Amino acid sequence: MSRTVFCCKLHEESEGLTKPPFPGPMGQRIFEKVSQRAWSMWLSHQTMLINEYRLNLMDPKSREFLKEEMEKYFFGEGSETPTGYTPE
Repeated sequence: MSRTVFCCKLHEESEGLTKPPFPGPMGQRIFEKVSQRAWSMWLSHQTMLINEYRLNLMDPKSREFLKEEMEKYFFGEGSETPTGYTPE
């Protein structure tokens, strides 16, 4: 039987992640409050941010930017798409 959570992004009871997506308090918070579906949505949004802003994930500033955007995406006002971005 899968684990369910009340997803803070989708505002519904949904299947939860099987484990925290990464170590630390933020990973645990996401594990407890974010559904699998919302996490998949974030991965797509994150990929778009990496591509549009040409982020280098070896750069600590880029990783910090993504962490801040993830915080906004799930627990804040939401992560915005880059200016001029049009989905395919």
